[in-house]
Amino acid sequence: MKKHLLLLSLCLWASFNLSAQTPPVKRPLKPSDVYRLKTVTDAKISPEGNWVSYTLSTIDSAKNKRNADVYMVSWDGKETVQLTHTPDGESQARWSPDGKYLSFVSSRNGLTSGQIWLMDRRGGEAKQLTDLKKGDLEEYAWSPDGKKIALVIKVSADTSKSKAPKPIVIDRFQFKKDVEGYITRSSTHLYLFDIETKKIDTLTKGNFEEESPVWSPDGSQIAFLSNHTDDPDKNANSDIFVMDAKANAPAKQLTTWTGRDYSPVWSPDGKQIAYLRTTSSEAYIMYDQSILCTISKDGDEPKLLTKSLDRPVSSHKWTKDGASILALVADDRTRYIAQFNATDGKITKLLDGERSFTTLERHPAGTFLTTMSNPQTPAELYVFENNAIRRLTKHHEDFLAPLSLASVEGFTSKSKDGTLVSNLLYRPANASKTVKLPTIFFIHGGPVAQDEYSFDLSRQMLAAAGYNVVAVNYRGSNGRGLAYCKVISGDWGNKEVMDILGATDYVVNNGIADPEKLGIGGWSYGGILTDYTIATDTRFKVASSGAGVAMISSMYGADQYILQYEHELGAPWKNFDKYIALSYPFLKVEKIKTPTQFMVGESDFNVPAIGSEQMYQAFKSVGIPTELIIYPGQFHGITNPSFQIDRFERYLKWFGKYLKK
Repeated sequence: MKKHLLLLSLCLWASFNLSAQTPPVKRPLKPSDVYRLKTVTDAKISPEGNWVSYTLSTIDSAKNKRNADVYMVSWDGKETVQLTHTPDGESQARWSPDGKYLSFVSSRNGLTSGQIWLMDRRGGEAKQLTDLKKGDLEEYAWSPDGKKIALVIKVSADTSKSKAPKPIVIDRFQFKKDVEGYITRSSTHLYLFDIETKKIDTLTKGNFEEESPVWSPDGSQIAFLSNHTDDPDKNANSDIFVMDAKANAPAKQLTTWTGRDYSPVWSPDGKQIAYLRTTSSEAYIMYDQSILCTISKDGDEPKLLTKSLDRPVSSHKWTKDGASILALVADDRTRYIAQFNATDGKITKLLDGERSFTTLERHPAGTFLTTMSNPQTPAELYVFENNAIRRLTKHHEDFLAPLSLASVEGFTSKSKDGTLVSNLLYRPANASKTVKLPTIFFIHGGPVAQDEYSFDLSRQMLAAAGYNVVAVNYRGSNGRGLAYCKVISGDWGNKEVMDILGATDYVVNNGIADPEKLGIGGWSYGGILTDYTIATDTRFKVASSGAGVAMISSMYGADQYILQYEHELGAPWKNFDKYIALSYPFLKVEKIKTPTQFMVGESDFNVPAIGSEQMYQAFKSVGIPTELIIYPGQFHGITNPSFQIDRFERYLKWFGKYLKK
């Protein structure tokens, strides 16, 4: 008996020891993992530098609802504290200047609009600070002394309190915008809220829209953005203004560029403002990249620090001594951290690599906070110090723990006109490089964007189903210079398709893709290019086109791009031939052989459903296999979690039907 017990004990010990040493089996990503993915955003450093506040968005799968709560993490990364726990959601968390409080915006407790709430960081319930009766709070900023708050409030021209629906009366040139819907007359102005008395003073007036208030270091002035042209609807201008932080003070216009000047940041001594501006002075241009500039607070000729860099710059922050400015630079599939001399713009690359940085915040000691992502890790917060990064948050460890993700590598293809194009290849986990796989080209939108070495859920999801996935930074993308970006203006579906087909030739000729099992898809401009590509080349066996277009002239006045049509293509009654030429997938639908799935949000005013509906109807008429999926109540971005899962499931089913025979 004792021998049997000893043998059983040894077997149990061996089994336990073996399981303890054997790592858990990893699995592929699946659509339901959408529910587990979190989002870290809006990080701000406390005034004394010991803590970082941020917003963490999660999904309640039972309620099919996203919720955002405010968290903070210690600067050493050793302690993380969840500060809010309500189902109502909080946003725009900001530290009071003395560091004792965190404010945030929420419509909790049944409020009909967002109000500012104040939470003592030492504990206790948050208390409602503002009680705005008129208008919607857009954004806010604490004064340096903590006694006042600058508010941005949007007030509609219709101030009646009747709940009965009324006709929408429109008299504006630009009258549609995704999410916002039909745009009626309104004004957005700056106001000054006194913390102690709760009194609100009006700072700006008129038929203008002000935004982005930034206090000077001494609290005497506020810089902000506005468009004071005769008809702001007919251009994309914005200029930087400065005014004393008191009621009835005049506002002085600092910048006069007819393009856009934006993102003002005061220098530590309060004498200068660093900002971004467009390269183009035209009233509207889609293809552009931001230049880092500085200007005196009194106004003079600005210094264009990065004009010769020929790369987009963002998230600029002054160094502690005011001698330099740190910023992010988008460059050929990456976004790196660089430092620019504030006098001559001399650049020093500080941190790069196959990863993507997306934010910068300066610590009181002079170091920086940043957000970073790479192909295997969703965005987390990091400390940037001594030219290296130290991780602060680890919210995605549970998400990543059971997953086996695709590997990502870059490659360069050549288009038929000789243009070199940068691409990314997602290989399924553990896939052999010697085996040709079914391959899906998943095309980014924009078009002014780029595929980077960052975490991409859509491409990882497709790769998890056993496909190679290719991301093409076609002409029109940024990160390769202004000329590369602008070359497609008024010539859609030409050079971009050439670049996609060049990348296709590369993966086929190099034994990566099975030439008999090629698919293509994308959303927005990615959906538009999907239609252009299958109308040009019949080698793709299946396609999925999200939020695309068909008869371009039918989109005039139906979407939010009226300025682009007028400035890039001209009015349809003057240049109808151009609209016809750019509509070739719809007008030459009989030449298309690729079964195509069409998807769109029902309430999309960015690229309205009419485009997808027209393409679907044309496919049905000529007998090409197709299906149309419309997501109720969704705008251009599909935000409903269950719909996001549904879209992934439909991708996999549709592509699998034609590529896994």
